[in-house]
Formats: sequence, C-alpha cells, structure tokens
Amino acid sequence: QVQLVESGGGLVQAGGSLRLSCAASGRTFSSYGMGWFRQAPGKEREFVAAMTWRAGNTWSADSVKGRFTISRDNAKNTVYLQMNSLKPEDTAVYYCAAVTQVVNGIPSRYDYWGQGTQVTVSS
Repeated sequence: QVQLVESGGGLVQAGGSLRLSCAASGRTFSSYGMGWFRQAPGKEREFVAAMTWRAGNTWSADSVKGRFTISRDNAKNTVYLQMNSLKPEDTAVYYCAAVTQVVNGIPSRYDYWGQGTQVTVSS
C-alpha cells in the first residue's frame, strides 16, 4: 500500500501561484511515478500532470502546459505541482495518485489516491 497526502491548496487571485505537495509513505517503491488530477464541481476528474521515476519523463495536459510543473524531492518522498499564472478555470480539488502501471514508458494506471486539496482561483 502507498499512502498519499496532498497539501498546499488555498484561495488565490487570478495570475497568482500555488505549489501543491504530495507526500508519499508506505510501499513507495512499488510505484512507477506519480500523477496529479483535478475535479471541478459538476465535472469529471481530469488529468493534469505526471512523471515517471525511472526516466524522469513528465507529461502535462494542454490546458496547463507552460503554467504547471511537476517535480519531485527524493529525499522527502514528495512530489510537487508548481502552478503559475492561475486562472479561475483551474479551480478544483487536486488529487495525487501513484502510477502503478506503465506501458511503453507511459503511465497507464493510477492507484492509491490522496484525499485531495482544494484550489480556488478568484477572478
């Protein structure tokens, strides 16, 4: 089992920045990477960004490219999501999840979801 705890959410004005953290514990060696997702009220959960441990490759959704960056701190077993130039449409609950399956080097399955952290961007 992998336990994930997100933090760093809050209320920010449009154009501002936040850094989300995802602290991992437990059988972290069983995962291949980490991903961030978000879910806005009345909408389906959507992919935001991901990275794999072995190659250090990263992916991000078109809607956040150039604004959000995923990174990791191995010593702290923590993955970050740096969010810049925030927009009201970024308002959502943000979740991290462990990559448990990779196909051709690309994350294909996520498990062990955290409880989420609320991000609210005011206009």
